[in-house]
Amino acid sequence: QVQLVETGGGLVQAGGSLRLSCAPSGRTFTSYDMGWFRQAPGKDREFVASITWGGAGTSVADSVKGRFTISRDNAKNTVNLEMNSLKAEDTAVYYCAASTKRYGPSQYHGDYDYWGQGTQVTVSS
Repeated sequence: QVQLVETGGGLVQAGGSLRLSCAPSGRTFTSYDMGWFRQAPGKDREFVASITWGGAGTSVADSVKGRFTISRDNAKNTVNLEMNSLKAEDTAVYYCAASTKRYGPSQYHGDYDYWGQGTQVTVSS
């Protein structure tokens, strides 16, 4: 069983930046595709960004393109989400997810097998 732990959430003013990190506990995830999703109050969970197991392929939601960047460091066993130019509508709980299927940088939550507990990001306007 893979347990994912997200860190780096918090409160930031609009236009600011945050960096989220995700690391598994108990094992490495270098063979997994990874993704970030978010869920705002009263809304469905939505895709944010994903990256293939080797880091060569990435996918980013249109709503965050040009502002968010996903990366991974397999030597350090972490995946990161760099968030810049944050907006109030980015406020949500952000979840890290891991996929054993290796379909590519998937945007579909059903392709992911393991999920973290989430970290809150609040952007004040």
